[in-house]
Amino acid sequence: MENINETLKNRVNKSAEEKVVSKKMEPKFNKLVKTFELTDDEIKKNMSSLEDTLTELDNCKKCPGLAKCKNHIQGYVYYPQKGGSKVTFNYIPCKYLKKYEEDMQNKDANMELLKARMKDIDVTDKSRVTLIKWLKKFYDNYDITKTNKGLYLHGTFGSGKTFLISALLNELKDKKKIDYEIVYFPELLRTLKDNFNLLDSKVRYYSNVEILLIDDIGAEKVSDWGRDEILGTILQSRMNNHLTTFFTSNLNIEELEKHLSITKDSQDLVKARRIIERVKQLTEDIELISINRRK
Repeated sequence: MENINETLKNRVNKSAEEKVVSKKMEPKFNKLVKTFELTDDEIKKNMSSLEDTLTELDNCKKCPGLAKCKNHIQGYVYYPQKGGSKVTFNYIPCKYLKKYEEDMQNKDANMELLKARMKDIDVTDKSRVTLIKWLKKFYDNYDITKTNKGLYLHGTFGSGKTFLISALLNELKDKKKIDYEIVYFPELLRTLKDNFNLLDSKVRYYSNVEILLIDDIGAEKVSDWGRDEILGTILQSRMNNHLTTFFTSNLNIEELEKHLSITKDSQDLVKARRIIERVKQLTEDIELISINRRK
């Protein structure tokens, strides 16, 4: 009886080993196990899970969106991780789920910005005194018939830069019927890159809206096209037409110039400086160093 069990065990092992050899001949499977540097023994122990991963990855390649997800758990892919000699499998969110969650967070953040008013500004933070005085003076003196310089507001992450300017803009809209637009600059570039049909209308709109806030400039991936054709065009038009423009950034003006000068393929200080000169023409410069209010 013992010999029969041993024989059966050997046959099972041989069959498993043959399957490992066979599966490694498949390009997708071989690429997956090479990525995680899995040994034949690890492959053998996790064969079923590895096959599930490949099935789900294949589903993801053909997936048109979150609602059509065919994976075991909607929005996730079953994926291996290797820590030392241990192989584990976890559910990792897909790009559509990440985008959905990001949109939901942005929606909540946008609602907060839409509700912001100057009465909501925390005036107890001494680091904001200069800025609050500037905002109040701007509000009191704003005259659509005159040139009104905006603000290049830079400083620490989460210090409330966008909220503060939004409070001012909402107040102007409510009390003085001023039109404004807030555009998150990295997202604008992604949108235009994905849909070139929107390019002319979007650039024309942002070039001509009465007040524009370009939010988080410096967080984008720099390209010649984004810097010169999109940002440069919008700023030149606004400068020519004396339209009020605001910026928020985690970078000061010198850091922004350096950031804008470096693209994937080249470094161009002249074109970056051209953008910076437009920013300086359009704005006054204030730094805000404060606590992170997003915690």
